[in-house]
Amino acid sequence: MIQPHAAASAIDAHVGKRIRLRRTLLGLSQEKLGEALGITFQQIQKYERGANRVGASRLYHIACALDVPISFFFDDMHSAEVVSNKQAHFSETRKSFGAPADKNVSVAPTSDTKNIFKKQETLELVRVYYSIPDAQMRRKILELMQTMSVSR
Repeated sequence: MIQPHAAASAIDAHVGKRIRLRRTLLGLSQEKLGEALGITFQQIQKYERGANRVGASRLYHIACALDVPISFFFDDMHSAEVVSNKQAHFSETRKSFGAPADKNVSVAPTSDTKNIFKKQETLELVRVYYSIPDAQMRRKILELMQTMSVSR
């Protein structure tokens, strides 16, 4: 059976990390983000640590302030605990509606990208990329980088 509190804590921590990631990519301090939202920087700290849960309306306002879709905060959520709890809950829900549970569905990450956003070089690259004012030019740079990549 699913343990909602454990899964919620892991999700809160993940959302907090994504808030911190986007804030730092934009070069914003906790104080500036707090001002934009009308809350204290201490509250931003609590959100980023996952100590406080971010409500739906607050998450919407954070997404607007950080110029990202709400889904950004849930991207790359592959914690083993969250994944297994999600699968268990989904499986139980499907059973209760008489739907067959698909044991072959995999939600595990396909590549190791967990630490890529912890690198200073990545943060600097993304910050510089988004500082290019011309969206068409950014797209061309992205395409150039993709053609140069060995992983393609």
